[in-house]
Order: sequence, then structure tokens, then C-alpha cells
Amino acid sequence: MRVITTVAEMRQARQEMAGPPWRIGLVPTMGALHEGHISLVRYACADDDTVVVSIFVNPTQFGPSEDFAHYPRDADRDLTLLRDLGTDVVFMPPVEEVYPQGFDTHVEVEKLTQRLEGASRPGHLRGVSTVVTKLFNIVQPHRAYFGQKDAQQLAVIRRLTRDLDLPVEVVGLPTVREPDGLAMSSRNAYLSPEERKAASVLYRSLEAAQELWRSGVRDAPLIRRRMGEVLAAEPLAHVDYVSVADAETLEELETVERPALVSLAARIGKTRLIDNVTLSP
Repeated sequence: MRVITTVAEMRQARQEMAGPPWRIGLVPTMGALHEGHISLVRYACADDDTVVVSIFVNPTQFGPSEDFAHYPRDADRDLTLLRDLGTDVVFMPPVEEVYPQGFDTHVEVEKLTQRLEGASRPGHLRGVSTVVTKLFNIVQPHRAYFGQKDAQQLAVIRRLTRDLDLPVEVVGLPTVREPDGLAMSSRNAYLSPEERKAASVLYRSLEAAQELWRSGVRDAPLIRRRMGEVLAAEPLAHVDYVSVADAETLEELETVERPALVSLAARIGKTRLIDNVTLSP
């Protein structure tokens, strides 16, 4: 497994991979790998000739009061996991390599970023869009793999790829969950045992939405209200938002008559978690 830390070396490695029918898969991560990331890498290894995994804790997607400095990092463990999975290249540049002095260009998808995470974390999705565009340009993959847990991020990346005519197939894969339904996340490591137990309320809220929908309920405000009731029953949960939105535009719905993204964000103690499911005929 080759570990690369500079853009120049990554570009050189990419040239060495050139030539059809060679297919390159990219799995962008911020490290602190868990089973969700591992499922993406496994899928890429099964589907592509060469797999590149990036490990980069991207400062531009963190707000001033967010956890950039304390975000979990364990490079040695991550590299061991990736080597065992059969990863070909790990691209793990320092911040100054991705954002050199004087960097002043950003990529922003407008409408999709005005809601949900975009409203709660100003600038977050612009940071995601910028770093993903840079990774696509540096690595030049044929496919890139992302988890459905970050559904809005996935929608934004698909949009920017279409709008900017980037020759990358964006592959979204299902959320990987703990036995009690909690979505795998690097931030789960912040939770105390009591908070970890309480965090399962996020998935129970989503299950309540699914149960209503399966029973024939199409009233989106009613679904949101029921989700809020489930969350309110957990004293450690502090809700940021609950949403039932059009799966493509992310505009809030009054009636669920087309595919809908049901999503939420809540703080459990000091840890902010997100999750979602899709309601679709």
C-alpha cells in the first residue's frame, strides 16, 4: 500500500494508473475509520482496479465553535485497517498541502445548501464541496463512494458533479448501523456510556416516521410531530431540526407523495449527531 502526502506525488501516481480499462475508485474520509467507511472501501475494492482512500480532516467544513482540533485522529490504526482491506493508495496530505498560503477559491452549490445542515452549520457544505472538488481534480477517479448517512452532502456532491461536468460516477451506499440502530459515526467516540444509550433515540424517531408512512400516513407535519415526540422523550437529546423533505430538492413537504428524505440532527450531551432514512414507494 502506497501512502502519499503531497499533491505532486498523487498526480504522478495517477499518471502511472492511466490506461483503459483501468478503473480508479476514490473513498474520501476524514479518518477515524469505522465500519461505515470500511464498507465503502470493501465495495470499491470489489468494483475497481485501483482504490485510493483519502484521509484529510478538512478545516473548511468546521465552524469556529466546532470540534476541528479535537476531531478523532488515529492514523496508525487507519493505515493498518486500510492495508488489511487491500487499499492500493492512501492520500493523507497536511492542511497546507490542500490549502496553501493565499488559497482563496471555494465551490458552493447554492439551493441545496440553504437548508438542514446548511442552515445549522453555515459554510460547512461549502467546505465539503470545495475539498471534494479538489480531491476529484487531484485523484481523477472514475468512481467516488459516499455513505447515505450524510444524505445532504451526497446530494450536494451529486449536484456539483453534474453541474461542473466532472467525469466521476458518485456512488451512494447504505448507512451502516450499530445493533440498536445508531448510525456509525466517528463522533460516536465522544459519547459517554449514558449518552451512547440515549443516542439510539435518533433511529427510534426515524423508525416512528417509517411506521407512520407504512400505515398510510402521508401528512408530513404529522410525521415531523411524531418524530419530535419520540425525541422529546429522551432527556439527553436536544433537537436541532426534524425534516421531511423532497429527496431531490430538500424542500420541506406538506404531503409525502414522492420520495422523501426524513432527516434529523440532535445533540446528545455535547455531541451533535445526524441521521436519515428515505421514504419511497
